[in-house]
Amino acid sequence: MASTLPRLPIFEAIKKHDGKSVAVIHGLSGRTFTYGELVNDVAAAKDKLQKNANGKSTAGERISFLVENGYDYVVTLLSILAAHAIAVPLSPTFPAHELRYIIDQSESLMLLSSEKFQDKADDVLKEGMETSPINYKQDKIMMGKTDDYVTLEEPESDKGGMMLYTSGTTNRPKGVLLAQDILTAQSLSLLKAWEYSSKDVLLHVLPLHHIHGTVNALLTPLFAGSTIEFQFPFNATAVWERLAAPFLPNPDPARKPISFLTVVPTIYTRLLASHAALPADVQAAAKTALHPSNMRLNISGSAALPTPVKSAWTELSGGNVLLERYGMTEVGMALSCGLTFADRADGSVGWPLPSVQARLVDTETHEVIREGEEVDAATGRERHGEIQLRGPTIFREYWLNPEATAKEFVDDADGKGRWFKTGDVAIRREIEGAGKSSQDWAHGPLYFIQGRKSADIIKTGGEKVSALEIEREMLSLPEVEEVAVVGLPSEAWGQKVAAIVVLSDKGKTAGRGGKPWSALDMRRALKEKLANYKIPQEMKVEESIPRNAMGKINKKQLVKQVWGEPLEAHGSANGAVQVPTGSV
Repeated sequence: MASTLPRLPIFEAIKKHDGKSVAVIHGLSGRTFTYGELVNDVAAAKDKLQKNANGKSTAGERISFLVENGYDYVVTLLSILAAHAIAVPLSPTFPAHELRYIIDQSESLMLLSSEKFQDKADDVLKEGMETSPINYKQDKIMMGKTDDYVTLEEPESDKGGMMLYTSGTTNRPKGVLLAQDILTAQSLSLLKAWEYSSKDVLLHVLPLHHIHGTVNALLTPLFAGSTIEFQFPFNATAVWERLAAPFLPNPDPARKPISFLTVVPTIYTRLLASHAALPADVQAAAKTALHPSNMRLNISGSAALPTPVKSAWTELSGGNVLLERYGMTEVGMALSCGLTFADRADGSVGWPLPSVQARLVDTETHEVIREGEEVDAATGRERHGEIQLRGPTIFREYWLNPEATAKEFVDDADGKGRWFKTGDVAIRREIEGAGKSSQDWAHGPLYFIQGRKSADIIKTGGEKVSALEIEREMLSLPEVEEVAVVGLPSEAWGQKVAAIVVLSDKGKTAGRGGKPWSALDMRRALKEKLANYKIPQEMKVEESIPRNAMGKINKKQLVKQVWGEPLEAHGSANGAVQVPTGSV
């Protein structure tokens, strides 16, 4: 019997690609899977999924799943979308109680697990559950026929999509519902901006339970017919060896050059730190691999990129420049620098992406900052504004949480829809030489993120200070390994700037007489880099800076832990922020 897939844009795209071209590569084994095989395996997995739903329609139902990164994950995710269900990807590294919360809160019809994670699934479901999902143990996905017998039929529902959970550093995680049309809009926006193509080979080293790994590095390249090579979990030496492989003296013809790399700043930091330890031939080949003539696009996101890391990457790669962008679970990617190197200004996340509407709302006056009004005429200072977004790429609701949804959106009198309040503060400024490319969306003043409204904007003596700016400068100092900058309550100033620092090996003996680097040393080092009121008045040295499962720091908890007093916050109650040293 012929199998079918719904005529959704993602399946129309995959079906049109050359059936013999490679869709997925398993990095460890080198095994390849074609687009023809992918179409057939998705259709077969969709049929099996629907048969195991205990007679219930899967349309709009949540399907939680535990599947390892690779071909099986790709087939599973697409089969859930094909069944018009809502895919809820789970991180296998999360403890059982966190997984139980997500499965219960999403009211999942089913917990699907691959062979590798069936014991974990049993452990999650054996106790402490409020709901009773089906425990579906999925067989190993086999390569299907490639005789093009899968047909596309009109969709029976519009209820499918994906649901990702926020990190929940202060409150319980919220389910962000991304309907199928939103996922499509996000992918099409990135397709236009970053010009993915069937010639691209993307190296995938990211987790697959958040937006960066799923939309940027999986769904969008599938739309374009790119090849995705999975190499997870991240290992710096293994990544270098893979990048270098096509450029070694006797290359393996099966290892094509990687043309597309999208990761987080800490991965670039680890790669830079480990390059010198590679064998000489691998070092040389890896440098060739990074050159702009071979690596078309290298992207950094999910946290602020320290300028020294960006500069070191450009030097190592022979001129390639990291592209920064801004996004979050609720909106996918919203802002991005352009493809020309002139459009990748240091510290900037660029312009609103195609189909994304963005505005800045002044954090003091609550007025929209119009283009040309970025500087306060009375004070000459740049105006800080909250980034607000709308358009087809923006989520519509938190799952079963209408109060949180209503709180994060604001209506507009123009009748063109609600704006999502990101809670992130930015400034906008023109940069000479930028915004002149043929990319029609990448024009005008660029956005520069200053940090979270609730935890990163410090008000001291009437001045507004960005914790991220200070963190970026401190991370450029060789004595600093990690840093979190916070505002402490101050009777004299309202708030005073303070820093929690993890010293580098050099920093542990960089003070006078071989002592650890001190607050006085810090102030001296920052004197030429920052205005006096931005330099931290206090510094505490810690062995480590704690993070949650998503690698984010809860600054409110950190201040309590280090100083034993609450952080005086301005803005919303969400104190979560990912500082430049945040892990994947």
